[in-house]
Amino acid sequence: MRRPESARIALAHIRSIPRDDDGPVFPAPWAARAFAFTLALYERDVFTWPQWAEALGTAIKNGQHDSDPESYWLCWLNALETLLAVKAVADPSELATLRSAWRQAAAETPHGEPIELQNRVRDGTAQP
Repeated sequence: MRRPESARIALAHIRSIPRDDDGPVFPAPWAARAFAFTLALYERDVFTWPQWAEALGTAIKNGQHDSDPESYWLCWLNALETLLAVKAVADPSELATLRSAWRQAAAETPHGEPIELQNRVRDGTAQP
């Protein structure tokens, strides 16, 4: 499998990424999307790898780690949201609204079904 250059950089420089012989291991599709989104933002020069490493290190230091395989990726997502706010790519209140809408949609979605955000996110009626 051929990986984009940014994925090779991430795997070489961020040793904490859970992986197996084939590459990164994601506990859920959202984690893979967060990884891909991070790489896409890096490729667009939104942040540098040192900036990413600092944000991720801080998120890991401040995060909670347990046996849940998603805990690392929750730190990853926190670091991404932090950088989006710091770089003024996303408004923190909009991120909070999306986070709240996602939690509500996840709670209302039957196990095994895909989680879909409702139109209320777009019209601003979702509450953080």
